[in-house]
Amino acid sequence: MKKLILLTITIFLFSTSSIARTSYYKNAYVSVAHLHKVFEKVKRNSDVSEKALANTFAFYEKNRYRKRLSPDYIAVADYTKVALHKRLYIINLHTGEVSRYLVAHGVNSGPKYGRVISAGNLKGSLKTPTGFFKVGDKEGITTKKRYKYLSIYGLEWENKNARERQILLHTASYVSTAGRSYGCFAIEPKDKYQIFSKLKRALLYSYTGV
Repeated sequence: MKKLILLTITIFLFSTSSIARTSYYKNAYVSVAHLHKVFEKVKRNSDVSEKALANTFAFYEKNRYRKRLSPDYIAVADYTKVALHKRLYIINLHTGEVSRYLVAHGVNSGPKYGRVISAGNLKGSLKTPTGFFKVGDKEGITTKKRYKYLSIYGLEWENKNARERQILLHTASYVSTAGRSYGCFAIEPKDKYQIFSKLKRALLYSYTGV
């Protein structure tokens, strides 16, 4: 009986720690089975919307090769949460670790300090777009306000105007006080290195719940 108990405990410990002990080969795609383990780990240990998480992993599994998405990270901007909640979730696909950061929403998408109540794709709407995006890999600086940025490319019909609208992932000092953007994914300047280094070519899901 004691041997059976010890064997059961050993199997449990092996299964729960297998993600952490898997060899970490950066720039190499993980298996589908490993993706499912990472999904379950993040679902257990994070407050990101489960629906948003499931949508992101499903899209990534189906499109990672065809869209040439990063093999290392995916991200969810969970706009069902309020502005001062760290609602940009960056997920390490090898370890299942989650890093969280502030991210602003569009000025016409919801109130300051609030959540997104209206998403938009039209040029001039000043609204946060919704759906799946691929983050670019070349850093730049905007001409007027000197924001540091990465480009964003819409992967669906509902966000096809992202490039025309000049939707970017960029730094902005107003993010720390729940300021709003013109529709861009604005982040704190202090988080620029951590976010940019992880999200180049990565899948980004803008989840608004509306």
